[in-house]
Amino acid sequence: MEPVVVISLLGAFIFLLLIVGAPMKPLRWLGQGAVRLLIGALFLFFLNTFGGLVDYNLPINIFTATISGFLGIPGIIALIFVDIMLIS
Repeated sequence: MEPVVVISLLGAFIFLLLIVGAPMKPLRWLGQGAVRLLIGALFLFFLNTFGGLVDYNLPINIFTATISGFLGIPGIIALIFVDIMLIS
């Protein structure tokens, strides 16, 4: 699937949850997880945008987006550390 389609579907799902509401707890957790995943992908997008100035790129996939979304800035720092020290 195209990334634009996936992001559009996630955005529509989040918008639907905001309009209708999530009365059930599991559905609410799913919505919060989707929002965190989207925020993680945005964090990585901005990292790659500004990292392009120094020729650094961290791939955006479900694993890296989940780590950066749930752990925030410390998660991104950990991903950069792992990328530089272990992979490169």
